[in-house]
Amino acid sequence: MAQWVIDIIGRLGYFGVALLMLAENLFPPLPSELIMPFAGFLAARGELHPVLVVAAGTLGSLVGALPWYLLGRKFGADRLKALAERHGRWIALTPREIERGQKLFEERGPLVLVFGRLVPALRTVVALPAGMARMRPLPFVLWTLLGSLIWTSLLTLAGYLLESQYERISRWLNPVSTAIFAVIVVWYVVRVVRHRSDDDENRQPD
Repeated sequence: MAQWVIDIIGRLGYFGVALLMLAENLFPPLPSELIMPFAGFLAARGELHPVLVVAAGTLGSLVGALPWYLLGRKFGADRLKALAERHGRWIALTPREIERGQKLFEERGPLVLVFGRLVPALRTVVALPAGMARMRPLPFVLWTLLGSLIWTSLLTLAGYLLESQYERISRWLNPVSTAIFAVIVVWYVVRVVRHRSDDDENRQPD
């Protein structure tokens, strides 16, 4: 996976960074911890500009968060819980997880959109409770931009500072990232199977 990310950024530059960060918000196994440091490494080598790298990553993150926000805003908590109840095994989202996200947003408000960007997996769906709470679009965009800007800046800086060490590190990034992806796929399959077994048990007559 690491080599695939490297190839896309190498070919598409800033657009590749934005595209990958957009996809990361929709497809969690694609980690920003892999995307942005490599873009920062290219910036250290003079192939990309660090400010434009951060801008591309931030914009991609924002655009990737919008579908989750719009989904929550359009369907609301009750309909989303019903959807998760029926199709949760496929979308890897349960009614309980939706309730947790809803409660977290009620307790922390817009700060969830900032600090939630720093947490793996949570950053993917952190916009969902904001939509369910019908947060106004402009504040949502501004808070999401802030959180995304902080996260992409930190990761880009890490890759920029590593510079000469990055090529050495990249030798084990590919097998490690591939192994992580495989674990996530296995977890998803197990979750689907268990969810289906639970549904079969619930349908059995007393």
